[in-house]
Amino acid sequence: MSRWNAADIPDQTGRTAVVTGANSGLGYVTARELARKGAHVILACRDETRGNDAAGRLRDEVPDAHVEFGHLDLGNLRSVREFAAGFGPERLDLLVNNAGVMAPPYGTTADGFETQFGVNHLGHFALTGLLLPHLRAAPGARVVTVSSMMHALADLDFADLNSERGYRRWIAYGRSKTANLLFTHELARQAGTDGPIAVAAHPGYAATNLQTAGPRAEGRRAVERVVEIGNRVVAQSAEAGALPTLYAATAPDIRPGTFWGPSFLMWRGAPAPSWQAARTRNDTTAHHLWHTSEQLTATKWTATKAT
Repeated sequence: MSRWNAADIPDQTGRTAVVTGANSGLGYVTARELARKGAHVILACRDETRGNDAAGRLRDEVPDAHVEFGHLDLGNLRSVREFAAGFGPERLDLLVNNAGVMAPPYGTTADGFETQFGVNHLGHFALTGLLLPHLRAAPGARVVTVSSMMHALADLDFADLNSERGYRRWIAYGRSKTANLLFTHELARQAGTDGPIAVAAHPGYAATNLQTAGPRAEGRRAVERVVEIGNRVVAQSAEAGALPTLYAATAPDIRPGTFWGPSFLMWRGAPAPSWQAARTRNDTTAHHLWHTSEQLTATKWTATKAT
């Protein structure tokens, strides 16, 4: 496994994948490499222009790629429901919950949730539930949710999930990434033997536009410049950062509930099992978050579908 790279992805011919946030960065690389191996990939993106541009760019890189754009705004539960309702294929072999926002100024989603918690966790929670019938129709289907080593920053505060008592951008980000791991833990438990395999991954420190989006939105040019330098000097590439996600998505014999990241200090290197805080594997907390997320999103999971 120490030498595993994108060339080792098994043949994906006949499989359908949805990758959220696939117009750039890790999501784009993930979608491209799955398509290169024969998967039909749906690029689920918020911005139609950038999503279609990414699909065109991907076809230029992989001329025989079978890819399409799908409109999905994870910050708007109506959009999530419309995407799921309009999902064409009968079966879905792979859902990669990749899209996310990192440390933006305080804001809320269309449904009134703090942006990072709403997009990074609640949007993906609802999407996965609504696509569950398609996932159950595909034997061996997987749900890969992209978390972060920054989950170590903070546990959830169920009394203040929307950070209304004081917003600290990195704490809010850490909480949303903790939520990703708790969601994976509970989904793995609930899926049983006939549901999708739930796995989590993280990219270590990978150079993408995610790090610069927050400072740019606030006009903090000095901070943006420092981040850009860090991306060039310290970070690994988006191609390398996507490998743990691709490994979790395609490698044989992946165990449900596992967490994959770069091998060297969770920072860079080939995919390997990653450390995760023990609190992200707490059954009681995971179940509480699940129940709370059902209430917040008005998405009730059952044995076969979410309504």
